[in-house]
Amino acid sequence: MARVKRAVHGHKKRREILEAAKGYYGARRKRLRVAKEQVIHSGVYAYRDRRDKKGQFRRLWITRIGAGARQHGMSYSTFMHGLKQAGIELDRKVLADLAIHDPQAFGQLVETVKGAS
Repeated sequence: MARVKRAVHGHKKRREILEAAKGYYGARRKRLRVAKEQVIHSGVYAYRDRRDKKGQFRRLWITRIGAGARQHGMSYSTFMHGLKQAGIELDRKVLADLAIHDPQAFGQLVETVKGAS
């Protein structure tokens, strides 16, 4: 059986890892073993945080909606419950955008909710 020489593929693999480690500090950028560990760990962080980002945005939207509702004398939970009672189906992203960029429209929503409950 023929012997497998790994020069080209070995160098390619090492080069890809070290290129992925570009921008890291110290040995994490220069030494293959340390760089490989860090690249793998960075991939784990990226995978986890892509999912966590969705939760962070939801928390931000809830905070913004709650602040807008409180300006009109209503808590977040009663506001959301009132929206459901009134049959208004707007998601939190849109509501948060209204609360920040169009406070008058958000105030009209709050008044609608107050009238419905």
